[in-house]
Amino acid sequence: QVQLAESGGGLVQPGGSLRLSCAASGSTFSGMAWFRQAPGKAREGVSCIHFSDGNTFYGASVKGRFTISRGDAENTVYLDMNSLKAEDTAVYYCATDRVPFPCQVVMTSRGQSGLDYWGKGVLVTVSS
Repeated sequence: QVQLAESGGGLVQPGGSLRLSCAASGSTFSGMAWFRQAPGKAREGVSCIHFSDGNTFYGASVKGRFTISRGDAENTVYLDMNSLKAEDTAVYYCATDRVPFPCQVVMTSRGQSGLDYWGKGVLVTVSS
């Protein structure tokens, strides 16, 4: 049974940093993606990594501030978030699939439905 678990969310001041973790179990995966959903807004792709080549992808709103990386433990991925802004406040989800997926596709609003496995999400609140 595939399970994904996010951790590391919380309250942080604007300009601060936070690290999110995603641990997946129950299968092997070719990559991992992070998404977020703010209140009243659609879920958006934040970042994605291909395990085979380490290629990473970022949404325009987080590029240069967020970094996705793979942990030493199998199927563990981190999202380092720096220079956080109030508009980064959202529930953050990690997601993946048993079938190899192209990050460029799954990070789109239509493509994200192609991922079968999702975590329950972790809340990140950026506020003073």
